[in-house]
Amino acid sequence: MSEKVYFNHDGGVDDLISLFLLLQMDNTELIGVGAVDADSYVGPSVQASRKIIDRFGHGVNLAVATSNSRGVHPFPKEWRISTYSENALPILNESGKIVTPEANEPAHLDLLHKLQSSSDKVTLVFTGPLTDLARALELDSSITKKIKRLVWMGGTFLEKGNVEEPDSDNTQEWNAFWDPEAVKTVFDSDIQIDLVSLESTNNVPLTQAVRLHWAAQRRYPGLDFIGNSYAFVPELGLFETYSTYYLWDVLTTCYFYDSSLVKTKEVKCDVSTKTPSDGRTFLTENGRKANLVYDVDNTKFFELIDELAKKVD
Repeated sequence: MSEKVYFNHDGGVDDLISLFLLLQMDNTELIGVGAVDADSYVGPSVQASRKIIDRFGHGVNLAVATSNSRGVHPFPKEWRISTYSENALPILNESGKIVTPEANEPAHLDLLHKLQSSSDKVTLVFTGPLTDLARALELDSSITKKIKRLVWMGGTFLEKGNVEEPDSDNTQEWNAFWDPEAVKTVFDSDIQIDLVSLESTNNVPLTQAVRLHWAAQRRYPGLDFIGNSYAFVPELGLFETYSTYYLWDVLTTCYFYDSSLVKTKEVKCDVSTKTPSDGRTFLTENGRKANLVYDVDNTKFFELIDELAKKVD
């Protein structure tokens, strides 16, 4: 029996690769896709998502929902701009047309109505902020009964996150920082949460060896797509905040599909909504339970990416 999944992403390179990988997964029924205007610009993000479904979706019938959610703290424009390049990739534009439509409703309503109408429980994979889920919960809290679990790339329990902004104490991870109140709304629900945090991916960095591995196999269209997509991620080894790029979103997506790739532990956690630490996730005995990924089998992880990517012509 196929597992139903709804994918909400924020349009970065790794988000779009995650969509590509989801479309290759056996026994997985992707029932919806939403894109939010966070680590990207939502216009080209939605277009690229539709093109990926056209090119790599094996004829699946989907529509991509555009989010109208707006965050409290915008992502740096230098990070967001890569979506324009991704949308211009030749492999996504070879046909000269887009067949997959945009959804008629904004992403939070698309999510809400797909959950309400589903006869089976749905797994949510979120690789961006949680705003669309929080808005759906505020409209109908009973949808938690339709949610099997939430697999979220977000948060960190390190002393220092990946946010360096004037209104931040630098303890946050960006997906949580974008809309801290949304994280609080979701954390206060009874949804089972599986967390892939910043530190979860320490064993799966994007290295030159990984790039060359994909380059050597570019005869496979899927690996050519992945390699070209990650070419938009520069190697900035001398700039600490941006120096090492880890496969955060792709690990989240692959963990959804194959939990044997990782080790997890139960934690109790909460999120701050007070400036300047708003969006900081922290451990506390009074917090909600979550399953935190803390280790990854590097070899199995990259083998799975290869296996999935080779499924397309």
